[in-house]
Amino acid sequence: MWRSGTSLFYALLNQHPEISLLYEGDLPLLWPLFLGSKAKSDWPERWEFWNSAPTRHQIDVRSLPREAASLREACETIWKQHAGDAKIGGCKSPNYFDMLPRLAKQFPDAKFIVIWRNPMDVCRSVTRASKGDTFFAKRGMVLRALRGCHELKRGFDTLCEQKAPVHSVQYETLVNDPTEVMAGVCRFLNLDFHPRMVSLQDADRSAIYDAAHHEMVKSERIASTKQNNEALPARLREKIERYIAFWHQEYAGKWPMVPESTSSEPSSWFALERFLDSMLYRGLRMLDWCIVFIYCFAPLWLLRKYRALRGRGETVAMTQESLVGASIKD
Repeated sequence: MWRSGTSLFYALLNQHPEISLLYEGDLPLLWPLFLGSKAKSDWPERWEFWNSAPTRHQIDVRSLPREAASLREACETIWKQHAGDAKIGGCKSPNYFDMLPRLAKQFPDAKFIVIWRNPMDVCRSVTRASKGDTFFAKRGMVLRALRGCHELKRGFDTLCEQKAPVHSVQYETLVNDPTEVMAGVCRFLNLDFHPRMVSLQDADRSAIYDAAHHEMVKSERIASTKQNNEALPARLREKIERYIAFWHQEYAGKWPMVPESTSSEPSSWFALERFLDSMLYRGLRMLDWCIVFIYCFAPLWLLRKYRALRGRGETVAMTQESLVGASIKD
């Protein structure tokens, strides 16, 4: 999920000499480009236009297979090219939170690592990031994040049921004891532990967008962001507590792993609240995926013209629209 430490985790993973992951390459989000027996011939340009991933990772779009028969072929070509001599390639992105079963089907040889964070802190971080970031400032982002945490859990459980190789990392444990967490990751990946994985010193973060909410991962110190002010309004905080209490009941207290106790028990009206939230969440996600289809099928000249009219040059990286659900209006 967004704001759950995925950027920090990415930077630490890539410290291992045998691991080379893309930072929010997000090509699987553009799966409509690969419908049918072969990809749209301009898929590399559309991928570049979506979030500048090729440029950020020094990938020449002219080297990509325009006649790729499937999303899998295109992604694996990119991952292997980017990984070079490293044994493990792939992609880190919080935007796959509701796509895990689909990704497992498309990439049957893949291994998955899921990072969890207290949903309350996820929502706090989304709220703080919204002060200076148009993506997180969109309406409904806190609801997307809150309900998205559960979507991630459901996808994770599906992978476990299907016996797919999947590993869990808890953000709070990663920050407090990175050696234990990263050693566990290495065991999962059948790699020898490398001491650089517990330090951000000299980590390559060139592919990470410049943004205020990436300040910590751009530093040399592994630490959680400490804020003295409460970012969430009281009513929203109570709502999140109701969800956490409900999920604790549903999962026998095993998920989410929340360090502090929650006092709010779900009321008799909570079923109605969840139903209304579900309808709104589904509507927001439909809008998000409509935007994906627009970027996949609208004429590129029209998209470029639109961006130019909005004051964005073609060479400017779409730091916000790289995330699924990026608003056409931003």
